[in-house]
Amino acid sequence: MIKGNISSEESMGLVDGPGIRYVVFLQGCKLRCKYCHNPETWALKGGCQVLPEELVKKIERFKPYFGEEGGVTFSGGEPLLQSEFLLECLKLCKKKNIHTALDTAGVGFGEYDEILSYTDLVILDVKAVDEEEYKQLTGREMKYFYQFVEACQKAEKPLWLRQVIVPGLNDDENHAKKLRDFAKTLSNVEKIELLPYKTIGAMKYTKLGMRYALEGTAEMDEQKCKQLERIARGT
Repeated sequence: MIKGNISSEESMGLVDGPGIRYVVFLQGCKLRCKYCHNPETWALKGGCQVLPEELVKKIERFKPYFGEEGGVTFSGGEPLLQSEFLLECLKLCKKKNIHTALDTAGVGFGEYDEILSYTDLVILDVKAVDEEEYKQLTGREMKYFYQFVEACQKAEKPLWLRQVIVPGLNDDENHAKKLRDFAKTLSNVEKIELLPYKTIGAMKYTKLGMRYALEGTAEMDEQKCKQLERIARGT
């Protein structure tokens, strides 16, 4: 019996895919992004344990709210790190005719074909498109990200690209153009979104007794972020 470790759940997500979404935040992440606002999800252990059948039964109760336009989004942490549990949940959701989205940075265990076959949409968290910047930001090599991107291309899955924009880190036209050029190499990008950096997660580090890498960094100006987004979209 496969059980998953769940950090939290949100029943009325409005920014996690099309329509109204039931959002499941899974435990576990290999990346250590400087701006991460959910450090409590890094450890694979933690949260509460649940069976796939239990979780999907709960999700199904909200079907009247999200209807045909919405669905469920599996996020994290990194949902790909609990691949067996995730796969079972996706299979059950498809049996219930529930639209499935995967909000991921693409760094799991490397076997993605079956998971993607039950996924309707991939919301891809692009940390950086430059190898050195990626490593400095996440502490990991970029090859794992590219492995997942290749799997998405093979599976011909619709992609939404998202990138967090941080003052002094990637808040310039050059970085926006890099994302635009990266998107042009992919055949299935439906949307590009730039998310302004917020300081809301800083308090969590204090409570957990952890050092926050971006201490003192101001929140990203939303208007400037929108301007950069237009460049990234090529509009």
